[in-house]
Amino acid sequence: MAAVPESHTGWTFITSHARVLAAIADNPNIRIRDIAAHCRLTERAVSRIISDLEQDGYLSHTREGRTNIYRVDPDKVLRHPAEAGLPVASLLSLLVQDETERTGAPAARTQPLVGGTAAK
Repeated sequence: MAAVPESHTGWTFITSHARVLAAIADNPNIRIRDIAAHCRLTERAVSRIISDLEQDGYLSHTREGRTNIYRVDPDKVLRHPAEAGLPVASLLSLLVQDETERTGAPAARTQPLVGGTAAK
């Protein structure tokens, strides 16, 4: 199990939306509770972020029993004009790879699972 990061105040480079999306891309079956713990957010905040991401087409989910299976749209472009044309898969490949290297976890794949297959 990865070490829990220390709490942080002030600004950061990565938004909560990006952190939640990266957690989901890394594990499409992840529970909201686990995303919240990983991203240091409340479950309510994670639910709002997932709703935002689904509303704008970055994320969708299907229900299997009591479990949500998430799917990230790897071709959806980032929202800010400065990143115009950059697909979300590019950002996720950096974030998920960074997390694997940072925690020393064995790399099961070199790129995140996006949309059911490894991102190219």
